[in-house]
Amino acid sequence: MNDSMSIPHLIMNASTVVQLVMLILVLGSILSWVAIFQRSLVLSRAKKAHKAFEERFWSGVDLNDLYRETPADQETLGAEHVFRAGFREFNRLLPKAKSPQAILDGVQRSMRVAWSREEERLNLHLVFLATVASASPYIGLFGTVWGIMGSFQSLSMAQQATLATVAPWIAEALIATAMGLFAAIPAVIFYNRLSAESGRLLGKYEDFAEEFHSILHRNLQGRGESAAA
Repeated sequence: MNDSMSIPHLIMNASTVVQLVMLILVLGSILSWVAIFQRSLVLSRAKKAHKAFEERFWSGVDLNDLYRETPADQETLGAEHVFRAGFREFNRLLPKAKSPQAILDGVQRSMRVAWSREEERLNLHLVFLATVASASPYIGLFGTVWGIMGSFQSLSMAQQATLATVAPWIAEALIATAMGLFAAIPAVIFYNRLSAESGRLLGKYEDFAEEFHSILHRNLQGRGESAAA
């Protein structure tokens, strides 16, 4: 390959606008890969933590003991966060509330808030991935259009139109297109994958909250029947 048509040479000698476009795309690609690895690690840990907590929860352990296993000053995540929020509100309202329904409504509100925080935590940076996925092709296209415009300008000023006159402009335009796709394709793939994994995990948290709510409902019914007897 001719040195003047090598990719590094074309990038270094591209117009300022196209170089800026390439820089934006490179930064977007790097940051998207950082987000991909970070989110993948978070979701992997969250799945393992959820599995471990569900095994403890359904092992028959007393709920009070399970609640005391995690110190109050330690941040809990996932289903454990939902459990602690609901059980804490249950214990707080139990001696005060006049009806079981009031207790259950308070527990449900607390678990919903905890679930929303988990949703925010799991979906963090996914909007950035979606932005890179959707915007990168258009940014690359802008660099492409600018390069093609430059090729036409060089043609208009040249006394003799040859391929050598327009080739560098067209080549840098195509490099901008390629870089836009290079940034967008992984971002699209991993955004869809990470969003799906996050949605499945949040669905499991929601299912757990419903099951836990049913357990507390049965617990309150049992207390009411014991009091009536």
